[in-house]
Amino acid sequence: MNARQKRFVDEYLVDLNATQAAIRAGYVEKTAKSIGQENLTKPDIKNAIAAALAERSKRTGVTADRVVQELARIAFVDTRQIFEWGPNGVTLRPSDELTDDEAAIVAEVSETRSAVGGSIKAKRFDKLKALELLGRHLGMFNDKVDLKHSGSVTHTNIFDPETRALILASIEKDDRRADSREES
Repeated sequence: MNARQKRFVDEYLVDLNATQAAIRAGYVEKTAKSIGQENLTKPDIKNAIAAALAERSKRTGVTADRVVQELARIAFVDTRQIFEWGPNGVTLRPSDELTDDEAAIVAEVSETRSAVGGSIKAKRFDKLKALELLGRHLGMFNDKVDLKHSGSVTHTNIFDPETRALILASIEKDDRRADSREES
């Protein structure tokens, strides 16, 4: 690996953005996107990034398993274990009485006091979002549609030549506009 590629690895670890890493490493901004993607396919660079990420994970203790465990805490702890509500209002159990799992779901607690009374605001992390992320991790939700077809496909042009020309011109115009934004 040359010096710029080593710098690319270091910069990539900042935000895991190949384009920005390439720019910060000194590659030309106009070609940074393609260079960044190309660098990610080079074995030396790929191995250096994998090693650095593994070392960071070991050093920080942040692993995929730990993230999944935290999501599971948020998703599966029952709010009634922390908050009580009824005709007399809402109360929050004291923090020193909460288990680690129970405390993990608390996103915010604030108290307002005044001469005439006060209020406590308590908010839990988003249970639905945690369930969604866990479901995606487990492959329960598939946003992609895999189309498999065997045999032949017959193509029929449903547009008359004039309409087809207008559509193609519009697509080309959009492509030129996108290209000019990338160059800026």
